[in-house]
Amino acid sequence: MARILLGVSGGIAAYKAVELVRLATKAGHAVRVIQTPAAQRFVGAATFEGITGAPVLVDEFELDPARGAFPGDPAPEHAPISHLELVRRCDVYTIAPATANTIAKLANGLADNLLTSAALACPAPLVIAPAMNNLMFEHPATRENLRVLEARGARIVAPDTGSLASKGEHGIGRLAEPAALLADIESALGAAGYMPHSLDGLRVLVTAGGTREPIDSVRYVGNRSSGRMGFALADEAARRGAEVTVIAANVSLPRSPGVRYVEVVTAAELEQAARAEFDSADVLLMAAAVADFRPTAPEESKIKKDGRDRLEIEMEPTVDVLASLAGGRRPGQTLVGFAAEHSGDYLQLAREKLDRKGLDAVVVNDISCPEIGFDSDENEVAIVTGAGSTEVPRVSKAEVARAVIDVVERLRAETEKTAPREVGSS
Repeated sequence: MARILLGVSGGIAAYKAVELVRLATKAGHAVRVIQTPAAQRFVGAATFEGITGAPVLVDEFELDPARGAFPGDPAPEHAPISHLELVRRCDVYTIAPATANTIAKLANGLADNLLTSAALACPAPLVIAPAMNNLMFEHPATRENLRVLEARGARIVAPDTGSLASKGEHGIGRLAEPAALLADIESALGAAGYMPHSLDGLRVLVTAGGTREPIDSVRYVGNRSSGRMGFALADEAARRGAEVTVIAANVSLPRSPGVRYVEVVTAAELEQAARAEFDSADVLLMAAAVADFRPTAPEESKIKKDGRDRLEIEMEPTVDVLASLAGGRRPGQTLVGFAAEHSGDYLQLAREKLDRKGLDAVVVNDISCPEIGFDSDENEVAIVTGAGSTEVPRVSKAEVARAVIDVVERLRAETEKTAPREVGSS
């Protein structure tokens, strides 16, 4: 994978850089870290060294025990100048967090520490992730410095809006979340003509969110699905190079650039959209919570209470979209279903669903635990295939998505191995 050089400057958001390094190494990248002296006030070098397996450098004049090599690379026989060798070998140089002070130095070409010297000597793509107080970020000097850097070709990862370091403060300036930041880094690698991604050329269809079935012009029958899992799957597939379409049922989450979205409301609309997209898809990830029943005769206007003691609504079953699509699948397609079970033997239930609907995998989670699942950033799942099951302990939904896509890649690789070759093929 890629060699990522990470520069960490001195801000409270340095703790997020630790998670960025963890995610990057988990994704297979080799990472080296440069810190400013101020950064070490927030996170020690030993933390980064433990995750990367490589020494951290701070001073321009200290010797690099690895001689500029990244993890997995042979070290050169001579002892090169550290910042020149690191940037010569790296595929991308990321500075996260980038403080207002560091951004000002970069914009003006200063090289007064190892981090800024490396930036001035780096021929690889430069990714800068600002993090600071909102007043500092919105100051005309900072905005102008960022414009200068962007004009020179740097990729600026916009900060998020939310709670800031000082108690009670809120605004723009939070370092982008590590998973999103890694996606930007890998996007920069792709733009630089870096190695192919594992899903290049594949078309992935994802359903996300929860359908709403109207009772009248105001009310509906719905569920608690937020769409976070489906959107995480879409982002991960896109990160690996796939052409991704998301059928989003009532999802209020931000949309990612490079992913195509089709907005739907009801189960019938989702079915129609899925049928329109399914034939051209190589992979279907059916993460949406589709209503099993809908009101038989929804009212066109609002139902009035009018002193009534009860309201009876007759329901009828909706089409099983996943089973219907699976029944018409073509060779080479990979289908993954999702199941939310409430306690019980959920693995057995997933196996039954796998067989009943003719799927390649089922991702199942136990929703009896209130802290995970619906509208949470975390989940705990099992991925069931014909060969067995993979347990994914409680982690972020972004990490669950990575585990699911890993299984999809493995399933497709196994299918390609066993697929009969055409006559005359080599």
